[in-house]
Amino acid sequence: MDKILIDHGSGGLLSQELIQGLFLKYLPTQRILGLEDCAIIPGRQGKLAFSTDSYVVDPIFFPGGDIGRLAVNGTINDLSMRGAIPFCMSLSLILEEGFPMADLERVIESVAHASDEAGVPVVTGDTKVVPRQKADKIFINTTGMGVVPDHVEISGASARAGDVIIISGSVADHGVTIMGSRAGLSLGGELESDTAALNRMVEGLVSRLPGTVHAMRDPTRGGVATALTEIAQASGVAMEVDEAKIPVKPGIKAACELLGLDPLYLANEGKCIVIAASDQVAAVLETIRSMPEGKDATVIGEVISGPAGRVTLRTRAGGARLIVPLEGEPLPRIC
Repeated sequence: MDKILIDHGSGGLLSQELIQGLFLKYLPTQRILGLEDCAIIPGRQGKLAFSTDSYVVDPIFFPGGDIGRLAVNGTINDLSMRGAIPFCMSLSLILEEGFPMADLERVIESVAHASDEAGVPVVTGDTKVVPRQKADKIFINTTGMGVVPDHVEISGASARAGDVIIISGSVADHGVTIMGSRAGLSLGGELESDTAALNRMVEGLVSRLPGTVHAMRDPTRGGVATALTEIAQASGVAMEVDEAKIPVKPGIKAACELLGLDPLYLANEGKCIVIAASDQVAAVLETIRSMPEGKDATVIGEVISGPAGRVTLRTRAGGARLIVPLEGEPLPRIC
């Protein structure tokens, strides 16, 4: 069969053939743990972290990744932003009748590669099929579990005046890539999504520099601007950010200028904001830059005392403007 049928979601013979012939081909951990509706995971020391997210990105394949890779990395990063060490995840699919089997295999293979790269196995899952035009090709839900070491306390409410604000790399790559792919625009610059798992980078930070990192956030929907304002509000602090220090690739900058978009509000899927003690900034940067996904990390600002949630951008022209949270959705179905 070259397309998904309604019967693939029935729980019967075709469902079993899909699991045995496709999913277990790429996700063998599920065979090891048994094909139950619930996986039993050995107990672990520390505080349990739990996160779930759903992915409806359009298009499902794009330069630098696809919906499968995005789903795995996104849930891993949500756990990592609290200092958790992810150890397993689930994968649930909603498929539209008629979805090409070749595309499904491509997605599952991508899930497997992303899972292997991050060292976080898919241990359980579910598949449902809905009639044509009742979904758009494929939707994915991933749920992840991790352990936070007892000494780690990282939260969006823990930024302190005097902290430095670090971004792990260039911004807006994912948002501009999706926009260009969706519209069929040739924006140049070899644009591609930055989707990547950040768990190993974060694990290095919390193990080598305990107590140094106070807050982290992956600036996905709403971008860097929204993430900063949310942290500042939750922590009861203000922030100052230098526009000239925020890394934006030339092709991304040109595309944003062409389309009239602010890169600070566009999604990222492989970057994180790290807010850390200023007296350890050199060690934090060294640790982040030691990983491929953090090689372009840089300090972009500082946390200061002031009205809660107030984030000021020092512009290249020498002026200043307030950064406010995103209003509306410039690009729906970004992840």
